[in-house]
Amino acid sequence: MGRRDSLTANITAANTFIPPPTFNLSALKSSFAVQGLSFKDMVTLSGGHTIGFARCTSFRAHIYNDTNIDPSFANSLKKICPLSGKDNVLQGLDRQTNAHFDKDYYENLVVKKGLLHSDQELYNGNAADSLVKKYVKSQSSFFKNFAKSMIKMGDISPLTGSQGEIRLNCRVAN
Repeated sequence: MGRRDSLTANITAANTFIPPPTFNLSALKSSFAVQGLSFKDMVTLSGGHTIGFARCTSFRAHIYNDTNIDPSFANSLKKICPLSGKDNVLQGLDRQTNAHFDKDYYENLVVKKGLLHSDQELYNGNAADSLVKKYVKSQSSFFKNFAKSMIKMGDISPLTGSQGEIRLNCRVAN
């Protein structure tokens, strides 16, 4: 039992429908809205960045050009991600617990330690701030809302019948 996946990858669709790390809040909001996801879904699903890594190319502009980042955090990242080169260096999206699903991603945002520009946009003196603060205070609220938003996202254009396949390993076609 599971969601049906395509038999092939589509880089064009991925680049069209997955927001890049350079998006500001307005662009993020529009990108999620096109998929039928709300502002709350956007802030909540972004919490998925509590797990995983980003390449230097994804956060370089944020650490060198943005002002909404803790200076000591930016300087520590500049040591592993220079202005040019080392494009494939990886950094955890959540510096404290990048292998655990928790609320620490949101805690990072409050202290201006969001790795990606698009992440830090969620806590930058705007409408998302209150929801970020809510998740910092209540991991259970984050977990509950994340489950609801994941189900909603999973219902976007699902493959049915003989389309695609339910994979045994999500990384490769059967």
